[in-house]
Amino acid sequence: MNDLQLKGNWNVLKGKLKQKYGDLTDDDLTYVEGKENELFGTIQKKTGKTKDEISKELKEWIDS
Repeated sequence: MNDLQLKGNWNVLKGKLKQKYGDLTDDDLTYVEGKENELFGTIQKKTGKTKDEISKELKEWIDS
C-alpha cells in the first residue's frame, strides 16, 4: 500500500480501525504526512499486530 492510498482513504480506514479495535482513539489515529511509521507504531502497540499484518488489513479494506 502506498502513502497516496493511505492518505486518500484515511477517514474510512480510521473508522474501520476504531470499530475493530476499540482501544484506538482519534489521537492514536491522527494521520500526519511523513509520520506514517509513528502511526503504525501506535496501532501496533494498541493491537499487538505487526506492521505487515496492519498493512495487509488496511489494503484489504481499501480494495473492498
